[in-house]
Amino acid sequence: MDLTRNQRRFLEVLLGWLLFSSSVVLLLSWTSPVHRAAIGMACGLILLWVLLCGGMMWRFRGRIIPMVQSIRLDWRVKFVLFCTLLALTEEAITTSMTNCAPLFGVRIGQAYITASANYLDVIALHGVSLFVSFFVGWAVLLWRYDFSPFSVFVLFGITGTLVEVLFAGPPHVLEYAMWTYVYGLMIWLPACCVPKDRGARSPRWWHYPMAVFAPFLFMVLFPLLGVISVFFPHHPRIHFPPMR
Repeated sequence: MDLTRNQRRFLEVLLGWLLFSSSVVLLLSWTSPVHRAAIGMACGLILLWVLLCGGMMWRFRGRIIPMVQSIRLDWRVKFVLFCTLLALTEEAITTSMTNCAPLFGVRIGQAYITASANYLDVIALHGVSLFVSFFVGWAVLLWRYDFSPFSVFVLFGITGTLVEVLFAGPPHVLEYAMWTYVYGLMIWLPACCVPKDRGARSPRWWHYPMAVFAPFLFMVLFPLLGVISVFFPHHPRIHFPPMR
């Protein structure tokens, strides 16, 4: 749970990159009301999810971890449920930012950072339904291999960056710092709650790149999105027109 000096330095550099790049992009987009609003929403996400929620997770981890470990459920079930709860919290923040569009000087749907302004639609038919399969995948990985919580944070951040690149295009790889914190915080604290005496073996070097891509396999083994697409075949990928 405690971080080494190099791990702390990595997180500090990553956070510095995130704050600096967000400030630069905000300044560059200042003359465009729509893009300024979208960047402002992203900054709100950084403030509320990364700095506030992430800071609270770190500050109160000593109380939260024993409490979660004391719950009488299989640790894999607790892990998936805890990750899902945090993902629901993150999506509540992003959807709130989308609905705050008038505060940023534009209409709802003119600038956005979620596929919909409806929270239930976002969690059921877009983001969280995909994340759950990833969380199941990580529960299996942690069952077999003793990845540290820091490694889980970084690796799932890379997976999240790939998701954003696949969804919105290659330029989003430059947002690696933001997506590492956004996705990594969904899974870091639950990983801290995983019992040490579960019989997992130490991962080899090739298990780390494997863990970046392995969660995608569970989209097939745990096909929530596939089931959803059967019942909602014409559901739009994004409910808003392109931002211009």
